[in-house]
Amino acid sequence: MAVTTQALVSREVNVPPKLEEVTLDAIQADEVLVEIHATGICHTDFSCMNGTLPSAFPSVLGHEGAGVVLEVGKNVTHVSPNDRVLLSFDHCGSCTQCDEGHPAYCTEWVARNFGQKRPDGSTTLASADGSTKIHGSFFGQSSFARHTVASSASVIKVPSHTRLDLFSPLGCGIQTGAGAILNTLDVQAGKSVAIFGVGSVGMSAVMAAKLRDAKIIIAVDLQPQRLELAKKLGATHTVLGSDPDVVAQIQKISGKNGVDYSVDCAGIPQVVEKALDCLGTRGKGATVGAPTPGVRAGVDVFSHLVMGRQYLGCCEGDSDTQKFLPYLIEQHAQGRFPLEEMITYYPVAEYERAFKEVKEGKALKGVLLWN
Repeated sequence: MAVTTQALVSREVNVPPKLEEVTLDAIQADEVLVEIHATGICHTDFSCMNGTLPSAFPSVLGHEGAGVVLEVGKNVTHVSPNDRVLLSFDHCGSCTQCDEGHPAYCTEWVARNFGQKRPDGSTTLASADGSTKIHGSFFGQSSFARHTVASSASVIKVPSHTRLDLFSPLGCGIQTGAGAILNTLDVQAGKSVAIFGVGSVGMSAVMAAKLRDAKIIIAVDLQPQRLELAKKLGATHTVLGSDPDVVAQIQKISGKNGVDYSVDCAGIPQVVEKALDCLGTRGKGATVGAPTPGVRAGVDVFSHLVMGRQYLGCCEGDSDTQKFLPYLIEQHAQGRFPLEEMITYYPVAEYERAFKEVKEGKALKGVLLWN
């Protein structure tokens, strides 16, 4: 059954989306129709809007959705109508990486999340009169919409009392930052970690490092107000990113020749290099910030060799979403992951203001409310 709904449609690169009437295609066997209640705003959405990352047009973006199931395809067994769900990235569920519990590294990950079409090549969206196809399936969901057709792999069931507005951002940014600490780097208690860039991703890394009882948690950012919030959420030290001696300061704070772990949340070559240079002997660094494909950063190969440093890529926090998102919700329930401290809510009618304030850094994590 086709559904008519509202969605934020991006029609050209660098042209702001507009709220339009669209038509959803009938769901297929492995899909779920979801009524969206809230959608987190992620900088990856902006990167696709402005051409930093590849995107098709016209399209509906949005990949941190949360809502209620209205209908399920015949092959879907893990959710039912009226279930509350969070939406995250898509994956095939059958390749080696998916089988081994690492769906963020699915062999079809790029095609399923950035291809903006179903695996069979069809689209889930069209204009209100059906005359123009609109690219959907962004991260298996395209949740800048009041209703969406989601890939079943993107759908995570949560308890019936779950606050959808609060937890919608778990689907990408927050699980990425937390997962960098808890999964990719596996930060150990008593160790030191430097986090470069404390937007919503980096702030989630700060909270996760505190969750792991890291002894030294150093937040680095260009905005003093973000550093103040980072201290409130668990950072033991802060360093202004514009300081020319950032690496030396971090080494001094660590009390040795560098930190045990570092996370780059910017994806900017100069930041990547500093995140690696501040590592101590046998230190491990990870990048979660996504630059334009092809961007390179310099590495002091000799220092890496003699110090035994490691540099890791981290996609979506190496999250197994069906397990990791409920885990983060449980940590919040225990008072150990206070993500509400960084969320600002906006009715969807004010999406232009929401996008502007998130881009400008006035809102750390913006969430659009569809109800």
